[in-house]
Amino acid sequence: MNNRFLTAMCFIVCVYASCKNPQQHAKNNKPYSEWGAYAGSKEGNRYSSNEEINLANVSKLKVAWTYSTHDKDAGNRSQNQCNPIMVDGILYATSPKLKLFALDAATGEQKWLFDPAKADTTNSGDPMAYYKVSRGVIYWQNKDGGEKRIFYSVGSKTFAIDAQTGGFISTFGHNGYIDLTKNLDRDTKSFVAGTTPGVVYKDLFIVGTRVAESADAAPGHIRAYDVRTGKLRWIFHTIPHPGETGYETWQDTAAYKKFGGANSWAGMALDEKRGLVYIPTGSIGGDFYGGFRKGKNLFANSLVALDAATGKLKWHYQVVHHDLWDRDLPANPNLITIQHDGKTIDAVAQITKFGYIYMFDRTNGQPVFPIVETPVPQKALPGEEPWPTQPIPTLPQPFARQMFNPEDVTDRTPEVHKEMLDKYNHVKNRIMFTPPSKEGGWIFPGFDGGGEWGGAAVDQETKIMYISCSEMPWAQVMIDVPKATSNGSLAGDGQIIYNKNCIGCHGPELKGNGSSYPSLVNIGKKYKEDQLSQIIASGRNMMPSFKQIAPNDKKALLAFLLKLPDAKAGKALAKEPINDRAGSTKTEKNVVDEVPYTMTGYNRFLDKDGYPGIKPPWGTLNAVDLTTGKLLWKIPVGEYPELTKKGIPVTGTELYGGPLVTKGGLVFLAATKDEKIRAFDKKTGKVVWEAKLPAAGYATPATYSVDGKQYVVIACGGGKIGSKSGDEYVCFGLGE
Repeated sequence: MNNRFLTAMCFIVCVYASCKNPQQHAKNNKPYSEWGAYAGSKEGNRYSSNEEINLANVSKLKVAWTYSTHDKDAGNRSQNQCNPIMVDGILYATSPKLKLFALDAATGEQKWLFDPAKADTTNSGDPMAYYKVSRGVIYWQNKDGGEKRIFYSVGSKTFAIDAQTGGFISTFGHNGYIDLTKNLDRDTKSFVAGTTPGVVYKDLFIVGTRVAESADAAPGHIRAYDVRTGKLRWIFHTIPHPGETGYETWQDTAAYKKFGGANSWAGMALDEKRGLVYIPTGSIGGDFYGGFRKGKNLFANSLVALDAATGKLKWHYQVVHHDLWDRDLPANPNLITIQHDGKTIDAVAQITKFGYIYMFDRTNGQPVFPIVETPVPQKALPGEEPWPTQPIPTLPQPFARQMFNPEDVTDRTPEVHKEMLDKYNHVKNRIMFTPPSKEGGWIFPGFDGGGEWGGAAVDQETKIMYISCSEMPWAQVMIDVPKATSNGSLAGDGQIIYNKNCIGCHGPELKGNGSSYPSLVNIGKKYKEDQLSQIIASGRNMMPSFKQIAPNDKKALLAFLLKLPDAKAGKALAKEPINDRAGSTKTEKNVVDEVPYTMTGYNRFLDKDGYPGIKPPWGTLNAVDLTTGKLLWKIPVGEYPELTKKGIPVTGTELYGGPLVTKGGLVFLAATKDEKIRAFDKKTGKVVWEAKLPAAGYATPATYSVDGKQYVVIACGGGKIGSKSGDEYVCFGLGE
C-alpha cells in the first residue's frame, strides 16, 4: 500500500465520519474556554479565557439561537436561575419546570430531554410540584470518557441521568435518585432541597442543601455520595456532634439533636490539586431570635475547608457569630492566586450579603488582610445573648454602602421624601449588627444582599473581582409571638399554627410584603382548600415546604386562612391539643415553643410607587482589586425607563444573578428588572453593548467556545420582584 493510497483512505474516512455526525464539535483544550461546571469551573470564578468576542467587536453580537421547553407558569410564579454548563459541544441546563435537556451548544438543537414528572411517581398531583429553584447541574465522566452522567436536584431528590442519552439511571441510589432528606444522622420532617449544584471530586459528588429557616429546620450537614452507586461516602456535621470540633460553641449540649440550618445552599469551590473543598454556610434555624441557641453556633455563617475525599475538617472561619440577621454566606467562594507582601498566595475569597469580602490563605485559613473582632451593640430582647464582637475585614474595601442615614432617604420628589423620611424614623436602629428589637433596625444592605447567590467573577490575569450588588434597605422589626387562643374553634387553633410558622414572612395581618411574600388576605378567592393544602405541603418559589406540620394542624391552619366554618373544617379536631396531634414530635414542639419573638415580615423599604426609598444607586456592578484590596469602580446597572425619561440619571435596579468576565476585556451581566443583558468594559465599567431579553435574566450567564466561535447564553426566567415569568434561553454570537 503506497503513501498516496493511505492518504486518500484517511481523507475518505474523515469525510465519512464528519458526514455521519455533522454536529460533532472539536473539543477546545484551552483552559477556561468551556463552561464545564456551575460558575464556569470548579474554582467558581465565572471567568472565560475566550476572546473572540472583545471590546472591538462586541457591538456586533446578535442572537445566535433561542430555546424553550414552553413550561413557564402562566401566573408568573415560576423562575429559572440556571447557569448552564457546556462540555464537548453540548450544553446542559434546566427549564422552569426542572426539565433537564441537552442542546447542541452552537445551534441550540435539542438532543434529548428528561422530564422528572414522568420519572418520579411520588408526586401527589400538585401542579406546582416541579416549579422549584435549580441553579445548575453537575457533570461527571469516568477516566476513559465512556460513561458520562449529569446529577441534578428536583426538590429533595437528586437524579443521575445518562449525559449521552438523557436516560434515567435506575441503578443509582434508590431507583435513580438519592433522597436528600435521608442520611442526615437525624430524623427530620422539615423541608430539605437541592438548589445550587455542588462539585465532583474523583468518584464523589459533594452537595449542600437548602433547608427551612424556622426553629424546627433540618440540619444542613454536607454530604458526599458515590457517583456510580449513590451510596453515602461521608458526612460533615455542620452542627457538631459530641467530641467534634465546634461542639463546645453551643451552650445547649443537645443542640445537634434538635437545631437545624448551618446549611450550604449557595454552592462551593474545589481545589482539585490539593483535594480541598471550600463550603460557605448559612445561619441557624430561627433566624432572628437566638435565646434558645446561645453561643457562637459553629459551623453556621462560616467558610469551611474540608478534605474532599474524607470530609475531615481542615480549617474554618466564622464571619458572623451567633447570627441574628439572616447573614447567610450567599454565594460560592472564589479560588485565586495573588501576590501579597512579596509572596505568592493561593487564596480563597468569600463575598457576603453585607458587602464585605473575606480573604484567606486557602491552605491554612489565615486571613490575607487583617480581620478585626469589633465590638457591636448589645442591647437585646429579653433572653437573647448577642455575641459581643463581629469580625470586620480591614480590606478589601466594601462593595456596598454600610450605613443608611437620614440624608440617604430618597428625594425623588419632595412628597415622597417626606413620606419616606417619616417611615425611616419609625425604625430606630441604624448601626450594623444591632440586635433585633421591637424598636426596629435597618438591615442594609438588605436580607437579599449586597452580594447574593449570583456570586462574583474573578479575572484570572488581573486578579480583579466583579460583583453585582443590590443596595436596598429592609426593616427588621420584632414583635411578641401573638398569644392566640383557640376558643374551642378550629380556626383559632389554626391561628396558633400560623403565628408559629407563617407570621415571619406574611406578617401578623397576613399582608405579606407585596413582592417575595404575597398577601394571604382573602386567599380563599384565589385557591380552594385542596390547592392551598398542596402549596403548604410542597412549597412554592421562596416558600419552602411545610410538610412537617401535622395533618390535623394543617387542617386547622387552612380553617384560619380560608375562614372556614367549623362544620366544614371538621370541628371535632379542635378538641385535640395543638402540636400533640398525630405526626407531631416532642422535639419539634419544644424548639418552636422556645421562640417568643418573631419578625413582622421581610419588609423592603419601598415608596408608594414601588421604588426603593433610598437614594440611588439601587443596583451596582463593582470592581475590586484583590491584590491591593481597593475598590476600583462602582457603576449603577439597570434602569427604570419612566424615570430616565424624566431626566433622572440611571438608578440601577435590584439585581438577581451574577457577572462573568472574559479575557476579551468584557464583563457580562443580566440580573436587572429592566429585562436586559449588558456587556461592560472591564477596565472602566462603561456599557459597550446591551440587548433586550424576552423576560428578566435573573441568572448568571455562561460563555464558551465551539469550533473557534464564542457564545454567551442566559436563562430568561423572570418571576421575581414582580417581573413576568419566562422560559427561554437566549444565546448570542458574533454576526457574520
